[in-house]
Amino acid sequence: MYLIGLTGGIASGKSTVARRLYEHGAVHIDADQLARRVVEPGTPALAAIVEEFGTDVLRRDGSLDRAKLGERVFGDAEQLAKLNAIVHPAVRELSGRLIAKAEQEDPDAVVVYDVPLLVEASVDHPFDLIVVTNAPRRAQVERLVENRGLDRGQAEARVDAQVDNTARLAIADVVIDTDGSLAHTMSQTDELWHRIVEERRARA
Repeated sequence: MYLIGLTGGIASGKSTVARRLYEHGAVHIDADQLARRVVEPGTPALAAIVEEFGTDVLRRDGSLDRAKLGERVFGDAEQLAKLNAIVHPAVRELSGRLIAKAEQEDPDAVVVYDVPLLVEASVDHPFDLIVVTNAPRRAQVERLVENRGLDRGQAEARVDAQVDNTARLAIADVVIDTDGSLAHTMSQTDELWHRIVEERRARA
């Protein structure tokens, strides 16, 4: 198995790169989806969140009101740290199981673990390669405004709340520049895939 850690700031083109690698045949594991799964009703993580933040973060059906919880922790480092201490270990455990399952099903699989908080959550899976998508702040803000309907102030706050991109770039084995056209992003991703295929062929 070949394990890729894919990370990047919000609206930096990470999903586009993940989708392209999937089209090439990679197994895609999305940390954002796992973060939703680990707080579904009946999970230990949801019980811990309710114990920490109270029942008012639940909807009537017993599911987590992510928007309400987000309002509670956004901009409050202490509250966010408490939430992360519950969610991050649960996601790490589930992702570890899914990566192991992918390897069991296909020992030659290329697995892309798409994880926005790779730096912040200290994700320590044994990656063969760490890929970082990189776009300037202005591009991230524009994409959030145009594609996700945020107003400019909200978009800037979302971008600025994340870890500085310097920390991501410091751990990158490969940086994909997503500031240009979609075709340029795709071509860099295709080159990466071919590089991985050649590396694995050389190892065999």
